[in-house]
Amino acid sequence: METAEFIKTLDQQGRLMAAAAEQAGPDALVPTCPDWQVRDLLRHTGAVHRWATSYVVAGHAERRPLESGPGPDGEALLHWFREGHGLLVAALNTAPKDLECWTFLPAPSPLAFWARRQAHETAVHRADAESALGTGPSPSRPEFAADGVDELLRGFHARDRSQVRTDEPRVLRIRATDSGDVWTVRLSDGPPRTERDGEGPADCELSGPAGQLCLALWNRLPLSVLTVSGDDALARLWQEKSAV
Repeated sequence: METAEFIKTLDQQGRLMAAAAEQAGPDALVPTCPDWQVRDLLRHTGAVHRWATSYVVAGHAERRPLESGPGPDGEALLHWFREGHGLLVAALNTAPKDLECWTFLPAPSPLAFWARRQAHETAVHRADAESALGTGPSPSRPEFAADGVDELLRGFHARDRSQVRTDEPRVLRIRATDSGDVWTVRLSDGPPRTERDGEGPADCELSGPAGQLCLALWNRLPLSVLTVSGDDALARLWQEKSAV
């Protein structure tokens, strides 16, 4: 996906999130985020949006703390969230292509990184807001959802901090049945190594539509929404150890 498409998706996902949060109300519980109410979800995501905007606008070269606190509530909180989301979208739309600033995952450029990361950040939390309504999440486009799986597997879980590890080498395969994307995750006592292919045998395979795969791998949907074949202990390992 191109950077402009990620920015457009970020805009859409933020608007959907705000609409779901407004309908649910600030006191509603968020089933996908235990111990959170909608107000906590809005404050967290709104703080992340402002944090990301600071890198794009000011070009900070080093990591800065994420500022969070009680903040506003009720209608004022929704206004604050929408304002911050709008500022982020505007900052990305007007940023120079040669933007230089701190990032934390591999990307073609800092601008591409922040557009992609914030689109997926907001999409996952949009699903959280929709869970507060007691309904299933609205579907994401397969291409975008598959990219979210890719970012999680080849970005977040390629880092040393990933806890998805096994004593002996094992292979987990992830297959998106609608987009056709396939990932082979090689597990060991070190960080997982993921390749975009379906070559060779696998000890366990998780398959399903890309949208369900992405949310299940982010622990927003139960793995029961997917087809699990082979050693389901690896599926349980993912559930228990994959928190980012």
